[in-house]
Amino acid sequence: MLILDVCAFIFEETLSMIFLRLLLLLLILPISVPGTVAEEKELGRYLGAKTTVYPEWFKESFLDFREDVQEAAAEGKRVLVIFHQEGCPYCNLMVERNLSQKDIAETMQQHLDVIELNMWGDREVIGLDDSETTEKNFAAALRVQFTPTLLFFDESGRVILRLNGYVPPQTFKVALDYVIGKKEKEISYRAYLAGNRPEKSSAKLNRQAFFNTGLRDMRRTTGKPLAVFFEQGQCPNCDRLHGYVLSDKGVTEQLKRFDAVQLDMWSGDDVITPDGRKMSARAWAAELGVAYAPTIVLFNPAGEEVIRSEAFFKRFHTESIFDYVAGEGYRKEPSFQRFISQRAEHIREQGKDVDIWN
Repeated sequence: MLILDVCAFIFEETLSMIFLRLLLLLLILPISVPGTVAEEKELGRYLGAKTTVYPEWFKESFLDFREDVQEAAAEGKRVLVIFHQEGCPYCNLMVERNLSQKDIAETMQQHLDVIELNMWGDREVIGLDDSETTEKNFAAALRVQFTPTLLFFDESGRVILRLNGYVPPQTFKVALDYVIGKKEKEISYRAYLAGNRPEKSSAKLNRQAFFNTGLRDMRRTTGKPLAVFFEQGQCPNCDRLHGYVLSDKGVTEQLKRFDAVQLDMWSGDDVITPDGRKMSARAWAAELGVAYAPTIVLFNPAGEEVIRSEAFFKRFHTESIFDYVAGEGYRKEPSFQRFISQRAEHIREQGKDVDIWN
């Protein structure tokens, strides 16, 4: 009996210990009650990417650019290098809206050897200095930040015109005329484009409430980055920027982080540049190499240019450019394309859709 009593006592003590441990575990662990704990969100959709098939008449190059330039020159042509990336809707627009037009395609085939490069590609490239590298390193060395980026080379291998981003067909034709006609020997592209704009639009600048209309001193004293909108009258792309892109809430929220100023790129009105020099808006635009309207030049709080937008961009890309500067993303990620991809993924992780073509 004594042995049985001892066994019963041990069994009861063991059950008590198990019960206490279970009770303690329940007190420590969070209780999952519907509606009290946020459920994991589904990944947002990624929209707007487009697959592009490049024309068969592009040159099948061995990517030895000294050789390419020499071959083109021997045939009375010049070389055009197009940097692209997979899924790029602006690259698709260039091919399907610009290069699909017969007069553009025939002009390019007659006067240019066109070579495509993937800005993230690993194909071997031999530069004009005979150095060996890869597509992605070549793109990085040339500071390619947007796709498509188009580089036009003359017979000596010098870049005579650079188009950063998509430009509409009529403006693209002006660029082709400039390069093919070898106008760089007579006039800057900025001046040539100004005198050959095919479109007509509103003669006045589009004003916005977020523009600081009294700001003429661009020196950084507020601690904010600076966004300078170089525009002009009779500018359909300016009208579209204001009517479609700058009306977006996400874009305007980003702009609150800046001192934003609008300048007529042809104006003789004086401004003080971020480095403290006094000159006309026209002279400053020329010094910065602003050739297109609109061009948005973004400076950090130290007055240093970080990046500029000078092509056809939609809301998500424009919002991302502002965030890249205001959030100082450029300090950690020198490639804007990598930054925008990371930003898109971060937004999708919150369960929100990202439409890069919106």
